[in-house]
Amino acid sequence: MVTIISGTNRPNSNTLKVAKYYRDTLALKGLTTNLLDLQDLPDSLIVSDLYGKRSEEFAKIQEMITLSTKFIFIIPEYNGSFPGVLKTFIDACSFPESFYEKKACLVGISSGKYGNIRGVDHFGGVCGYLHLHIMPLRLHISAIKAELNENQALYKEDTLQFTSEQMDKFIAF
Repeated sequence: MVTIISGTNRPNSNTLKVAKYYRDTLALKGLTTNLLDLQDLPDSLIVSDLYGKRSEEFAKIQEMITLSTKFIFIIPEYNGSFPGVLKTFIDACSFPESFYEKKACLVGISSGKYGNIRGVDHFGGVCGYLHLHIMPLRLHISAIKAELNENQALYKEDTLQFTSEQMDKFIAF
């Protein structure tokens, strides 16, 4: 099972738009995926789920993560790194069964010009600790607002080419 994780809980985020693009494009390539929007994390995450007293809502998310063998993380830039909610989510997931010896693909996005290079690198350090194997081709999509058309979909030819190449490599990974 493959799960795409939209790495923020911000409503109407560009991160979720990119995650949906990956889901839909992978479906056209023959790969069915799950999409986890961090907006769907339960309010109890920080109070109980984080420390092992699982809510029914988080137990369903945990089951999906445990059954997943591959992940795509869409990671927006927050203050020169990745969102705290993404780290909190990772911390709340059971170790080692959630991520240990599984595979992941990383996509950074930002409204600035570097596509969250630093945040993806920081997240890669967390993945290393978890023994989550990262696919070498990491994408960094900068100026994300200019990358989305009026339908809120990626449309620039070079971005479509690079994301397609990354997805093809991810399928084979």
